[in-house]
Parts: sequence; C-alpha cells; structure tokens
Amino acid sequence: MTQASQDPRLCRQRQKDSFNKKLVQIAAAGATRAGAEVTLIDLKQFPLPMFDQDLEQANGVPEHAVRLKQLFVEHDGLLIAAPEYNSSITPLLKNSIDLVSRTTGDEPPLVAFQGKVTAPMSASPGELGGLRGLVHVRSILGNIGVLVLPDQVAISKAFEAFGDNGQLLDERKQAQVEKLGAELFRVITSLKGS
Repeated sequence: MTQASQDPRLCRQRQKDSFNKKLVQIAAAGATRAGAEVTLIDLKQFPLPMFDQDLEQANGVPEHAVRLKQLFVEHDGLLIAAPEYNSSITPLLKNSIDLVSRTTGDEPPLVAFQGKVTAPMSASPGELGGLRGLVHVRSILGNIGVLVLPDQVAISKAFEAFGDNGQLLDERKQAQVEKLGAELFRVITSLKGS
C-alpha cells in the first residue's frame, strides 16, 4: 500500500477514476431501475471558492453555488458518495454544502436541503470503508433538515473492490449498493404519497 500511494501514476488514476464516483453510479443505477429520474453530478463541475462571508457580502453567492443549489432544489433526494479524509468528510463536500446552504433573494433558509432525503455511502482504501466520515455526513445533513436514511454502505479496501467495468466484485455488496439507491426512491415516493 505504501509503495502504491507513492506512485504518481497510480495517484492520478485514483483521482481521475474515483472509487466514490463508481459507487454512486451503482446506487444511481439501482434508483433508476426502481423508477427514479437521476441526475449525476461531480462537484468538480462546480468550481467554488472557499466560503467567506466577507466575499459573499461583496460579490454575492458564487454563480456555481447558485447553479448547484438549483439542482438540489429540483431534486427530492441525494445519493451522496463521500470520500473520507482524516476521519471526516472532504473539504470539497463540506464547502459545497456550506455554499449551497446560503440564502439568496427571498427564498426560505436552507431551501436546498429542507425536506430532502439522502442515502450516504463511501468507498475507501482503508479497513473501515469511510465509516468515520459518514458519521459527519449524517450529522451535518441531519442538522440542516435532511432526512438521512438509517441504511448506508461503506466499501473497504476499495482499490481491490471494483472490477474494470466499475462494478463491485462482491455480488452481495453490489446488490447492497443498488438496493440503497432503490430504497432512497421508495422512501421519497412514500413520503410524497405518489
């Protein structure tokens, strides 16, 4: 593991070919098969500055944050695959949540999060599969009005968990991730009464 992490080619491959991106695509496929309309996003498509209230007062909420917030508003649920950094969530995810939570115009507070439902998951090279970071995801989202499903998935040893086709090699884990996506859709449908 130590040698692999020092190989810059492997590091670039991991960043480009994210374990968590593969994971959320599996869950999204499960949600789609259950009947959901899914929009996959990559936070890298929404380059955001670090949240700074002084900058916000001077320049307003950044344009990419407004676009990302609009996507959240338009959807009932969030499938979140969250990498774990130092036993917590990534700065990118936390900063995105902070900026999307900002109020613009006369909209109600936390409009992008209130009443949403989420299914958290993580894939990590470590033995715990990102579980420590998911604790923080649950805490943050639960405190801003998101219903966090009790089920979650954590894939450990992610560097050996996925096949070349992006699917999990363990069929049981593959089914568990697909089921998590389908369960999110089921809960949302049940809550909306449709």
